Amino acid sequence: MPKTVILFHLLTLFLLLNLSTYVKCNKTPSNEELKAQVFPPCAACKVLINSFKKGIERTSREKFDGGDSAWEEDKLGSYSKSETRLIEIQEHLCKEVERGETQCHTLAEELENQIEEWWFNHQQTHPDIYEFICIEQTKRCCPKDHFGSQCTPCPGFPDKICNNNGKCKGAGTRKGNGECLCDKGYEGNTCTECASGFYESYKDENKLLCSPCHAACDGPCNGPGPKYCKKCKKGWYMLDEQGCFDIDECMKSNEHCPGNQLCINEEGSYKCLSKLQEIYLLIICKLSFMFILGCDKACNGCSGDGPDMCIKCAEGYHKKDNLCINSDVLGRKQENVARYATYFGLCVATCIIFQRNIYIASVIGLLVGIYISVSEYMIAHSNVQDTTANVDILGPA
Repeated sequence: MPKTVILFHLLTLFLLLNLSTYVKCNKTPSNEELKAQVFPPCAACKVLINSFKKGIERTSREKFDGGDSAWEEDKLGSYSKSETRLIEIQEHLCKEVERGETQCHTLAEELENQIEEWWFNHQQTHPDIYEFICIEQTKRCCPKDHFGSQCTPCPGFPDKICNNNGKCKGAGTRKGNGECLCDKGYEGNTCTECASGFYESYKDENKLLCSPCHAACDGPCNGPGPKYCKKCKKGWYMLDEQGCFDIDECMKSNEHCPGNQLCINEEGSYKCLSKLQEIYLLIICKLSFMFILGCDKACNGCSGDGPDMCIKCAEGYHKKDNLCINSDVLGRKQENVARYATYFGLCVATCIIFQRNIYIASVIGLLVGIYISVSEYMIAHSNVQDTTANVDILGPA
């Protein structure tokens, strides 16, 4: 079996084994569990009434879809509020509910008299069945932007609930205390102030807009950017009238990244890379240069990527079949060693990344597998090594 196939299959097996270790199975609720789900009183009433409204819409379409408009209007007048239509609606009530179907059926039986009362006597005076059943009759819910047992208006009712920067706790239900749950970046009893780490970027009589401070700021700030920080986070230092500046910890890399590690400066911090990770970065940089910027090493000047795009061959290479190939067997052995070392380095680097991020490593592993397969295929079919069989890294067979 060719080496490229063995390498590719080993890499694929490694990826699958690691994926199986990290995959978490999220149990999907069964249909019975969904049906048995129980909602709070107001939410349960909404589920029932929404199902009833769908029944009204369904029976309207089924009975009066197309035909003579005058005839439909006449029939609609007699059928629209008839007992026949109500029965048809009730027969299908709650059947399309995915969550809480059992509770919906129970509540439908409990509120059967109120629903019939609305159907025969209150459709004209109370066109909204939700308001009649859930709010007025059963007192399970409150009108919009009201809360609690007495349906008290929320702070800022009607136009500026929580200054339009938060939500009223318990709004629309008979629960809650009406306190404002402020959106991120806002605070205060009615969300009228900017929270720590945010600054006032816009304000008028009707609107307050709070924007996040720069990442360099430790707590409050007076405006955008590191210049307006009142205090700098760790990893930054304050310059008078200039704000926070990043500390380059890599200026003292031996102190922060002892041993054989590479120090990479980041905003407000730094990162230490092991030797294997450094080798991986060097490999990626080399590949990027080869494929994006540089000529093939067999070329002395080129018009594109690869040994077949050379203007002239480099020293130690000669042209055959429009390809610049290595002139000596020892050079070919060295190329084999370098090539397989590169493959090994890519595989090791992928293993390292697996410890940090399985998804990125899976993508990189797939790309590495494709790169190895394509590389070996091109070498095997292009006579790049000037021989009918690959020169093994251990010597001729």
